[in-house]
Amino acid sequence: MPHSEALSRDNSAKRESAYTVFKVFLKLGFTSFGGPIAHLGYFREEFVNRRKWIDDKAYADLVALCQFTPGPASSKVGIGIGLSQAGLPGAIAAWLAFTAPSALALILFGYGIIALGNRFDLGWLHGLTVVAVPVVAQAVWGMARNLTPDAQRVTLAALATIIVMIWPTPLGFIGAIVAGGIVGLRLFNAAEVSEHVAIGANVSRVAAVTALVLFFGLLIALPALRAAFPSSQTLALLDSFYRAGSLVFGGGNVVLPLLQAEVGPPGWVSNEAFFAGYGAAQAVPGPLFTFAAYLGTVSTVPPNGWMGALICLAGIFASSFLLVIGPLPFWDDLRRFRPMRSALIGVNAAVVGMLLAFLYDPVWTNAIRSGADFGLALAGFVLLMFWKVPAWLVVVLTAAGGAIIRAMS
Repeated sequence: MPHSEALSRDNSAKRESAYTVFKVFLKLGFTSFGGPIAHLGYFREEFVNRRKWIDDKAYADLVALCQFTPGPASSKVGIGIGLSQAGLPGAIAAWLAFTAPSALALILFGYGIIALGNRFDLGWLHGLTVVAVPVVAQAVWGMARNLTPDAQRVTLAALATIIVMIWPTPLGFIGAIVAGGIVGLRLFNAAEVSEHVAIGANVSRVAAVTALVLFFGLLIALPALRAAFPSSQTLALLDSFYRAGSLVFGGGNVVLPLLQAEVGPPGWVSNEAFFAGYGAAQAVPGPLFTFAAYLGTVSTVPPNGWMGALICLAGIFASSFLLVIGPLPFWDDLRRFRPMRSALIGVNAAVVGMLLAFLYDPVWTNAIRSGADFGLALAGFVLLMFWKVPAWLVVVLTAAGGAIIRAMS
């Protein structure tokens, strides 16, 4: 039996059902605080270390692909893992389970804003911002140990950090990854593939090409349909949120100005309601892109409420599915190609550097505002790394610590 066929059969035996994928991601949907970079840490702990659904190198390759394409990186990584385990049903199950808790929380918060106004204590919200620091630090530490084991790769990671810090733009992110790949191709000689986790094995090339055609087609078609039917608010919402999800690199914090530009000028959402919801979005687990559900809920123009929330969610996440299903089959083939594997050694080191840059900004710069905040983050890191306290408990303790710090200040 050919080696590749044996590996394919072995990988198939390891796959899980869509229901299992849903259950695992639902737990993460309720406990993954800290934003997109922190989510990558939670995913790595759950799927690489604990469940062994994917190996560290394949996970790093998937992260690199999802960072290289626009949209919410952590959601796309989750979709990719679900796809690898149970095909398209698994991808849908992973996205739905990971997204539903925060989307539902923000929809309810939107109804609360409409009914009660913006009156709530923010002390524990800051604690949930602080918890991102130890979570991301743990992820960077773990990935660095595996992916930057020598001086050359440590140097490459440091250079990627510098590039992203100097040019914190989509061009800078892509430039760091491309530079890592070029350096990897020139400096590293990848070993023969002894084991391969075919992340995109459940996607045919026809489906992949169809997804890529749909991605670009919708970018062109939705604005045209919106112009042709200017009275349709549904088309306007789909166009605005699909474009925001398709053109932004760097996660939820980066999409903020794009969404404000879409919902503010036409008067769909006031600035006060916008920033109240954005503050709440920082406090809930799961992907920050579920902020779209809140905006759809509080929109002053129908369809709004829960129907508007669903339309906005569909719009902002549609490109995530298309940009995972489309590239993955080709990505798997490229990973088998020896020169490409050499390049990916450099890309993986660059990804570690990018995560280190993100640990500083926006995670550290937004969270650590005082010595007390630093102490709280340090305590969380020690609990996670050395006492092996579950992440959900560290989240609870850090939120309580944030409330205490705010009460004492």
